Amino acid sequence: MAQWLSLQQLESKYLQQVDQLYDDTFPMEIRQYLSQWIESHDWESVASCVSLATVRFHDLLVQLDDQYSRFVLENNFLQQHNFRKIKRNLQENFLEHPEHLAMLISNALKEELKILSTATSQIQENAGSSQKNNQQKELDIEVTKLRKMVQDSEHDIKLLEDLQDEHDFKRKTQQSRENDINGATTQELKKEEMMIRELFLRLNMKRELVIRQMADALNLMEQIKMILIVKELPEWKRRQQLACIGGPPNTCLDQLQTWFTAVAENLKLVRQQLKKLQELVLKFTYENDPISQGKNTLEERALSLFKNLIVNSLVVERQPCMPTHPQRPLIIKTGVQFTAKLRLLIVLPEFNCHLKVKVSFDKDVTECRTVKGFRRFNLLGTNTKIMNMEDSNTSLSAEFRHLQLKELKMSGRTNEGPLIVTEELHCVCFETQLSLPEHSMIDLEVTSLPIVVISALTQLPSAWASVLWYNMLSHEPKNLSFFLNLPTATWGQLSEVLSWQFSSITKRGLNSDQLSMLADKLMGREAGGNPDTQILWTKFCKTGDKGFSFWHWIEGILDIIKKHLLNLWNDGFIIGFLNKEREKAMLKDKTQGTFLLRFSESIRDGAITFTWVEHTLLDGPKVHSVEPYTKKELTAIPFPDMLRNYRVMTTDNVPFNPLLYLYPNIPKDQAFGRYYSKPVEDPGQSQPMDAKGHSSGYLETLIIPVTVDDRLQDSMNVPDVYEMASLMEETFDQMMDCTYGPPMD
Repeated sequence: MAQWLSLQQLESKYLQQVDQLYDDTFPMEIRQYLSQWIESHDWESVASCVSLATVRFHDLLVQLDDQYSRFVLENNFLQQHNFRKIKRNLQENFLEHPEHLAMLISNALKEELKILSTATSQIQENAGSSQKNNQQKELDIEVTKLRKMVQDSEHDIKLLEDLQDEHDFKRKTQQSRENDINGATTQELKKEEMMIRELFLRLNMKRELVIRQMADALNLMEQIKMILIVKELPEWKRRQQLACIGGPPNTCLDQLQTWFTAVAENLKLVRQQLKKLQELVLKFTYENDPISQGKNTLEERALSLFKNLIVNSLVVERQPCMPTHPQRPLIIKTGVQFTAKLRLLIVLPEFNCHLKVKVSFDKDVTECRTVKGFRRFNLLGTNTKIMNMEDSNTSLSAEFRHLQLKELKMSGRTNEGPLIVTEELHCVCFETQLSLPEHSMIDLEVTSLPIVVISALTQLPSAWASVLWYNMLSHEPKNLSFFLNLPTATWGQLSEVLSWQFSSITKRGLNSDQLSMLADKLMGREAGGNPDTQILWTKFCKTGDKGFSFWHWIEGILDIIKKHLLNLWNDGFIIGFLNKEREKAMLKDKTQGTFLLRFSESIRDGAITFTWVEHTLLDGPKVHSVEPYTKKELTAIPFPDMLRNYRVMTTDNVPFNPLLYLYPNIPKDQAFGRYYSKPVEDPGQSQPMDAKGHSSGYLETLIIPVTVDDRLQDSMNVPDVYEMASLMEETFDQMMDCTYGPPMD
C-alpha cells in the first residue's frame, strides 16, 4: 500500500499521469480499495503463468466480493452499484485470458513507479534549486544593504557639508566681531565661542561617522566581492564547463552581471564621495581630523577593490567553437572559421567602446617550449575587437566571428612526442586595458578553456573524447599538460557524462538499466557498475580487442540515432543497450511476436537490430535476432518501414512478419504507425498514381527485408547480403520486389 499512498501525496500534474493509467478495463476503484492486496503480489510473474494468473483472477473476484460486503454494511449504495459493474466487466473481459489482466496490472504498477521516480528526482532537483535560490536571495539582500549604506553616506556627507559651512560662517562672523571695537560684549563673544565649540564637536563627530560609514561600506563590498570571485564566478565557470560537454545549460550570466555591476557602481560612488571629502578637507582641516587621518586608507582600499573586481569581471561567455559543429565546442579544425565571445560583467557607461580586446593563440604557453612535438599555430582573421553595449541585454561584449588557425611548419619538427594530436591542448587568450581617471592602467586578461586542434574531421570523435575527459575531471582553467599526467575517472562521473551525450542531442538520456549494461561492457560484470570504480583513459578511448574503443562505439551509436532513429529514441521505443542474456530473459515469457530494439555491440560505426520471441512446442521459447542494420541500410530504407515490412520465409515458402508487439506489449503499428512512409493500410489495396492523380498502370513495388528460416538456409543457398527477388504474398494478391536480408541468429 506504500506505493499507492506515496502516489496520492504527489502534485496534481503527477496525479494526472496516474489517472491516465486506469480506465473502464481496469478501474481506479480497484487500485484504491484493493491496493494492499495488489501490491503484495508479483504480477509480472503471474502474467507469465496461465494457471497462476487464473488463481489470482479468482482471488481478485473474492476480494471484490469482500469489499462489496463492506459497502453493504456501510449502506454505500453507489459503490455497491460500481463494484457489481466492475466485477461483471472483469469476468467478461478476462475470464478466458486472466494473464492479460495480470500483465495490465503489472504494467500499471511499473508506470506508477516511473512516475514516483520522476517526481522524486524533481523534488530533489527543486530542493537543490531552492538552496541555490536562497543563497542568491541572501546575496541580493547584501547588495541591497550595500546600496542603502552608500546612500546613507551620501546623505550624511551633504549634512556634513552644510554643518561645515555653518561652522565656517559662524567662526568667521565671530572673528570679525572680535576685531570690531563697537561690536559685541565680552560675555556675548564667550557665548558665541561656546556655540562654535559645540558646533565643532558636532562637526568632528559627523566626520568620524562618515568615515566609519564608508569603511563599513567597503567592508561589505569586500565580503560581496569575495563571494562573487571565490564562489559564484567559479561555480558559473564549472557550469559552463559541464554545459560544453552536454551538461545542464544553466550558464546565464545576467545575475552575475547584476551583482558585479552593483558593487562596481557603489564603489564608484564611494570614490566620488571620497573626492568630496577631500574638498571639505581643503576648506577646513585641523589636528586629528578624522577625514585627513582615514581618507587615504579608504581611497587605497576602494581602488584596490575596484581593480580586483574588474580584473575578474572579464569572462569568455561563449567558448571557441566551429559554427559547423555547434554541439562540439572546444574543437577547432585548421583552416575552418571559429567563433568566441567575451563579456565584461561590469556595465558602466564610461566603459562602452573604450576597451579594445586583442586575441592571441597559446600566449605564454610553456608546453610550446618544453613538450616535444608540440604543434604551433598562426591565428588568422580579425584579432581585435572593441567591446560595446548590446541592446538586447545591455551587456558589454565583443564577439570574434572570423578566426582561423594555420599550423606552422617547423623545420626539423617530428611527430614523435608524448602526446598525440587529439590529446594536445591549446588555448585562446584575450587581453585588454582599462585606463582609470587617475592615469593608472588595469590589464585585463582571460583564457578560454583548453581546446583541441585537429587537421581532419576524422579526428573529431577522438578530440571530443579528450574534451569530455578534461572538462569532466579538471577544474583548472589552463592545465594544458593534463594528458601528460592523466587522472582516472569514476564510473559515477563517466556515466553522468555519457547520459549527457544522449540528452544533449535527443530528448532522452540513459536510464539506469542502459547505464548498467554500459558499465558491464566497459568494466566487466565483476565491477557491478560500482560508481566508485576507477576507469583509465586508455580503457575509455584507446583501441580495444574488437579494433575500436568504447567511446568510438558510443559515438557511432549517437550518429545513427541523430541521423536515422531520433523519433524512435525520443519515444523510448529503443531499449538500446542490452546484452544477449538479459535480452533473452526479458523476452522468453512474453507473447509470441514480442520484439525489442537494441544496438549492436560489435559494429564500430553504430548499428541497430531487433530480436523477437517465438514459442515452440518442443523447444519452448526461442529468441531470434536479425543481423544489425548499419548506416548504409538505414539510409536506404527508414527503420520503421523495415519493421513494418520485414518477412521470414517459412518451410512452405509463405512469408510472414514475426514482429507483432513492441516490448513489453505495444502493437507494432500503434508504436510505429505515424513513422511509416505510407499509411498503415495494406499497400496492395490501391494502384500507384501519377502526378495528375491517375493510375500509372503499374503494380506497386515494395522493397522488403526478408530472412530465410535457418532450417532452409543451406538448401536454398541464400547469401547473407541484400539482393532483389520476386515474392508472391497471398495476402497482397500482387507481385512485389523483395529484398533478401540477413539470416536469423
